Amino acid sequence: MVKIAVAGGSGELAREIIDVLLATKKHEITILSRRDAAPEEVIDGTTWQKVDFHDKDSLLYVLNGVHTVLSFILCRSDTDHRAQKTLIAACIESGVKRFAPNEWSTSDVTASDGYAPKLGMREYLASINAGKKVLEYTLFQPGLFMNYLGAPLKTTNHVSTSKIQFDLEFRRAILVGDVDPPEKQRLTLTTIKDIANVVALAIDYKGEWPVVGGMAGETLSVWEVLKIAEKVRGPFTVDKVKLEDLNAGKINASWTPYFDHPSVKAVEIAEAIPRNLILSNAWGAWVVSDEWNKLLPEYKFTGVEEFIREVWGGQP
Repeated sequence: MVKIAVAGGSGELAREIIDVLLATKKHEITILSRRDAAPEEVIDGTTWQKVDFHDKDSLLYVLNGVHTVLSFILCRSDTDHRAQKTLIAACIESGVKRFAPNEWSTSDVTASDGYAPKLGMREYLASINAGKKVLEYTLFQPGLFMNYLGAPLKTTNHVSTSKIQFDLEFRRAILVGDVDPPEKQRLTLTTIKDIANVVALAIDYKGEWPVVGGMAGETLSVWEVLKIAEKVRGPFTVDKVKLEDLNAGKINASWTPYFDHPSVKAVEIAEAIPRNLILSNAWGAWVVSDEWNKLLPEYKFTGVEEFIREVWGGQP
C-alpha cells in the first residue's frame, strides 16, 4: 500500500482513475483541491484536502508520507506553471517518489491550442533532473479517448463523451479528403477503462517509470476506423472536408460536431474543439508511443473493433 495524492482530483478523468485505485483496496488516497468538496463530490475511502497550490508550506504538510502524486491541474489556468511548479517543489522537499504531471492526452502539443503549456512543464521536469535525479516522473499519454466512438451512449462513469469525427449513432463521419497519402491520418485510441487500469498498474510497478509514458489501445488510420465502424454498423455517409477550410475555421460538412463538456460554455469553443481535432488528426498529432504496453505485457488493451462491437452491437 502507498499513499497517493491526486491534485485536481475532482475532474472527470481523475475520478475514473480514483475509482479504479479504490477498487484495488491497496492505497490511501487524498484529493487535493483549491476548494472545499461539494456534497456530491465526497468519495468514500478518500480524504479531501483544500490546498493553496501556490503555497509550498501548506503542500508540504499534506504531502507528508505521500509516495505518488498524480496531477490534473488545468494547464490553461496555471499561469507560468506556477501551481504545478510549486507542487513539484513540495514533492521533492517532502520526499515524494513519483509524480505524473497533467498530460493525459497526446505527445504532440500542436494537437490543440490548449496543449502548448504542456511543453513548458516537460522542459521544467527535465531541467530539475538534469544534474541529478530528484524526482521520478512519467508523462501519461493515451492519445484520444476511444470512448468518443461510443457517444451518445454511456461508456464511462464520469468522463463526458462527444461525437468528434465519427457519429456511430447516425452512421456518418467527417474525414479530411485532401491529405496524401490518406493513411497519414493516423491516431491512437485508448479507452478510459484502460487508462485508469494502466495508472493503477503503474503505481504498483516495481521498476523505474519511463519519462515518456505512452499507452496505446490501438493506433490506426481514420480510414481504418471508418472501415471497422461500417463493418459493425453498416454503410456511413462520409463528408470529405478540405484542409484549407479547416485551417480557416470552417467545417463544410452535412453536420457539425459539438464538444459537450461541463467546462466548455461557449458554443464557438464547443464547435472549435472537434474541428481542431479533425485538423490535427490530418498530420497524425494524436499518435502516441507504447512504453506502458511494453512494460505491462500481460495487460490486454481494448481494440477499436472490440470496443465498437461491445457498445454498438445490437443497437438499431
